[in-house]
Amino acid sequence: MYNGESTMKIYDISQEVFGCQVFPGDPAPEKKTLNSMDEGGLYNLTAFSMCAHNGTHVDAPFHFIKDGKTVDEISLGAFVGTAFVAEHQGVVSGEDAAAIIEKAKAHGPEAAKRILIKGKAEVSAEAAKVFASSGMLLVGNESQTVGPENAPMAVHHILLGAGLVLLEGVRLAEVPEGAYLLNAAPLNLAGAEGSPCRAILISDGE
Repeated sequence: MYNGESTMKIYDISQEVFGCQVFPGDPAPEKKTLNSMDEGGLYNLTAFSMCAHNGTHVDAPFHFIKDGKTVDEISLGAFVGTAFVAEHQGVVSGEDAAAIIEKAKAHGPEAAKRILIKGKAEVSAEAAKVFASSGMLLVGNESQTVGPENAPMAVHHILLGAGLVLLEGVRLAEVPEGAYLLNAAPLNLAGAEGSPCRAILISDGE
């Protein structure tokens, strides 16, 4: 879909890190000024700490699967490529998931490999099974967890157990439903089960 011409539009679908949403119980990002020109320093220097699952981030299978792949072991092709943004509110049923995949396929087989769900949506176990059996590479959503916040484990086990990666905490309010070029490459964190990322969608402007 992306043709590299000047008509392209870039959607930043990432949260700002220091003001981002944090899953209950996870540590929030912390910023520390190590050197400041306002205080007489020759340069500005910042240090920060954060959880790998703060704000907009990816989950690798190792997050819930003991022998699953870590962030650095996953091909960047899972995070970069054509993706389909599907709008949905409420619980995503198995039938909903199948319908979303079919809508994505109308934009080409690659669009059905990476699906981002726009809206206040919760992926059910039934939907996770449909996604997991479809040959998809990535599922994304606006919540800080792809499944129910009070019981996310089952959905994570289904999706991550099938080798999918998750892109959680994206912001899609300004993005119309349709196909885009997604770049959600994580930081190269050896041995980590997740990573923050700067996720963007690119439209060719048509």
